[in-house]
Amino acid sequence: MDQFTMGPVGQISRRVSDIEAAVQWYSDVLGFAMLYRFGDLAFFDLGGMRLFLTSGEGETDVRGESVIYFRVDDIHATHTLLTERGVSFIGAPHLIYQHETGVGEWMAFFHDPDGQTLAILSQARGDGNVHAAIAPELPRRTAR
Repeated sequence: MDQFTMGPVGQISRRVSDIEAAVQWYSDVLGFAMLYRFGDLAFFDLGGMRLFLTSGEGETDVRGESVIYFRVDDIHATHTLLTERGVSFIGAPHLIYQHETGVGEWMAFFHDPDGQTLAILSQARGDGNVHAAIAPELPRRTAR
């Protein structure tokens, strides 16, 4: 076999210091659907990609951890909903980049219970409220 094709990302792993608190936070605050759990391992569905949480036995070493960006349709409404659920954002949703087509890349950053950075992102025209169908093949999830 000389050639192969890499598929889309199937799973992202994140270490957490307290698996019980993390499971509750990712379920109740972010609204992610639990796929299954055993021992100190928990798996959530992120629109076809799995988020795998594993206990760091009271510690997490966040050096080298990546920011996880969650695609949303309406960044301002999602920001408001997550704020109401107790998420403390680092800042308000803001425009990162404006494409020549008029579509903007909007982001807002926050931390999980271990202080690791997460973000919501939206590709939209204007003020970030109207989703532009730039990548309709990408799954989007709505918070419960």
